[in-house]
Amino acid sequence: MTTTNAEPDWKQNWKPDPDAPKTGNPNWRKGMSSPNPSGRPKGIVDKRHKVTQALLNDAHEIANVVVAKAKEGDLQAASLVLARVMPTLAAQSEKVQFDLDPSAPLAQQVEQVLAATADGEISPDNAKRIIEAIGALGAIRQMDEIEARLAALEAS
Repeated sequence: MTTTNAEPDWKQNWKPDPDAPKTGNPNWRKGMSSPNPSGRPKGIVDKRHKVTQALLNDAHEIANVVVAKAKEGDLQAASLVLARVMPTLAAQSEKVQFDLDPSAPLAQQVEQVLAATADGEISPDNAKRIIEAIGALGAIRQMDEIEARLAALEAS
């Protein structure tokens, strides 16, 4: 079975209008005067505002229903209520103390953190944060060094 991609009759001699706009409303041309020069009339409320207003009118009743369901033991309703009322808990780190020589090279500082972790002085989570902070400090020191070198080059 052979199929051919024949063009429809209407398209055989059709050529696009070179003056037609490429996008948007085909009746709108650049530079033409507005079909509504006085603009949108005052007092017209759009559909989104109407829907929002309707929801706000019923919001108190809806909240009461959800709270009542939560009190009855509906876990989804309870989760929804608590998510809106209670702030989410953020992880808090405890203070840590261990021997760290900040004047040591960065690799040696990281080794000190790892040794403190191995000895149980700090938790692995805290060790990770400290190592990330040491890495950020290293990046800042690199930028300082590059700026100093650039200043020395510009001065000479």
